[in-house]
Amino acid sequence: MSEIVRRDPRREWIARNRLHPDHERVLAELGQSAGHGMAATEWMGPNGVIRKNPHAVGFIGPNGIKRIDRSGVQQAAAAGRGAGAGRKAAADERRQVTIEAPAFLVAVVPDMPGGRLSSHDRDLLGLARQLADADGERPGAVVAVLFGPGEGSGEPKERAGFGEAGIDRLIVLDGDDVDGYAPEARLAALTAVDGEFAPRHWLFPDSKLGGADLGRRLSARLGERPAAGIWQVERDAACALGWRCTGRGAAGTSDIQRALPRVVLALAECAEPVSETRHAVQPLALSQPLPPLLGRIEDLGQVAVDPAGVALSEAEFILSAGNGVKDWEGFHQAAKILGATEGASRVAVDDGFMPRHRQVGATGTWVTARVYVAVGISGAIQHLQGIQSCDKVVAINLDPGCDMIKRADLAVIGDSASILAALVEMVQRQREEKRDAA
Repeated sequence: MSEIVRRDPRREWIARNRLHPDHERVLAELGQSAGHGMAATEWMGPNGVIRKNPHAVGFIGPNGIKRIDRSGVQQAAAAGRGAGAGRKAAADERRQVTIEAPAFLVAVVPDMPGGRLSSHDRDLLGLARQLADADGERPGAVVAVLFGPGEGSGEPKERAGFGEAGIDRLIVLDGDDVDGYAPEARLAALTAVDGEFAPRHWLFPDSKLGGADLGRRLSARLGERPAAGIWQVERDAACALGWRCTGRGAAGTSDIQRALPRVVLALAECAEPVSETRHAVQPLALSQPLPPLLGRIEDLGQVAVDPAGVALSEAEFILSAGNGVKDWEGFHQAAKILGATEGASRVAVDDGFMPRHRQVGATGTWVTARVYVAVGISGAIQHLQGIQSCDKVVAINLDPGCDMIKRADLAVIGDSASILAALVEMVQRQREEKRDAA
């Protein structure tokens, strides 16, 4: 039998045509023939050139930087297993790393908005892993310093992904003194950590959520000159610690390079997040409890904010409308009762039903909500790119075969107006029962 490999031009054409009805099936067959049982990400083109599927290997980040998806989520979704199955399968396949006796420590103080690691935090942990793993023979360990409840009483679901984010050690500083807005108490706690463990580097997110302020306070306390607005760190043997950093200066109009200092305030996308290893999150504690501190700042608690005034990029719960929404009055009423921030697809915005600043997607706002409810949204690729960092996606749609249903963690097939009305009625009934019980 001849060993000449013969091409099938029709299959290759279908593999390149995403609109063909047999596109997914042919990609799956090409993936199986390649030996990995999943949709193919590359194949031989008609002219002998290797063709790649750009939708399967990565995406463009919010700042225009190419981000590669190594989590397996997109490939699993293309194979029909769903996003949740893809994350679990990818996490199980990661190489387990345990550093028993680290040569040094790299401390990271993540913002943890809403009690979870943000994409900015994960980029920062990726940078910490670069610094810790640079010397393969004497690796360091990445220690995350968190403020909040203890390990036993915390939020296990939020901390389940710490190992996949690249954390080797975990220090939880809890207590009433550091709860809420308490910069003085938190500064004293970080100073105690520095005095006992002496990390080689302190990494903070240069953000308005508290990391930038706390990092500058610690720099002043330690007498260090921090590097702020850092977007790149690379090796340089001429520098003291072997690293050179590049940061934004002059209101973002120029770049400033210098040797990497102890305290670093880094921007989002400063490094690729950890994607190939899973680390042992071993608890680490101070030898002495933190002394009580009489701060000059009193936290009076959080102020209730109208969800309509919350920016989409900061919202934790988003109710988003698309072309399938016909009862707009009912949609606005549901968002008000549920306490959700309103979002919209590009079609709803172009039709004039929602303002432009409420558009979600690659051409609008990238969102990182805990819960994203898509009402009547079919799921264009630009919209799916904008919600890829959301934890849970709920889709309400009449079409069971649309792309948003495939992306969703929970799908409800039916009329959106009826479903929202039933949801509002249930929420109101539960609130009345709680009031009566109280």
